[in-house]
Amino acid sequence: MKKIVSCLLVLAMMVFGLSACGLNSDETGSQDKSRQSVESKAEKATSAAEESDMLSGKHHVTIEVEKYGTISVELDADIAPITVTNFVNLAKQGFYDGLTFHRIMNGFMIQGGDPTGTGAGGSDQKIKGEFQANGVENNLSHKRGVISMARTTDYDSASSQFFIVQADSDFLDGEYAAFGNVTEGMEIVDQICEDTPVEDNNGTVLSENQPKITKVEVVD
Repeated sequence: MKKIVSCLLVLAMMVFGLSACGLNSDETGSQDKSRQSVESKAEKATSAAEESDMLSGKHHVTIEVEKYGTISVELDADIAPITVTNFVNLAKQGFYDGLTFHRIMNGFMIQGGDPTGTGAGGSDQKIKGEFQANGVENNLSHKRGVISMARTTDYDSASSQFFIVQADSDFLDGEYAAFGNVTEGMEIVDQICEDTPVEDNNGTVLSENQPKITKVEVVD
């Protein structure tokens, strides 16, 4: 059992590492426009995060996915105020609109929110990781439907990339900042996992096959 858990933790680090995937010469040209298009959004979102007070209580957002529908998510700022505030500010600035889910592992999770679509990008803002290994109490377990933040091996490297857990993955507890859960639309997550072709065991999705996030809207 210890060996299995250890393997899963290694897999998790591979999946959620923001810098795990680099750019190659074929991708650079198409992604330059993507970087430019989100630059002003990132700057505005960073400014908003610095100027605003931390949120508290429950907040609700919808994630519209092209050709699939809407995923409704409840965010809990009492559990992860920094993470929720950052996510809400980015969403209000339209940062996520037009981005994609670039890493998908059927039976595990879907990951998106990277302006480069490679797993290496984010906004200009990096935030403190709100989880036990980083000295922050966070009792939200990574059960099916939970939304959490991707990061590198640096505990305080989370930025804009997030993932939605498709199947219970409590081996991630204490290592990643869970900050809410899906209230409606898990069937969409399931369908995305089933439909999307991946290139390797790390869930890499080619740019042309990445499901598109039409809009992330803050409801309240």
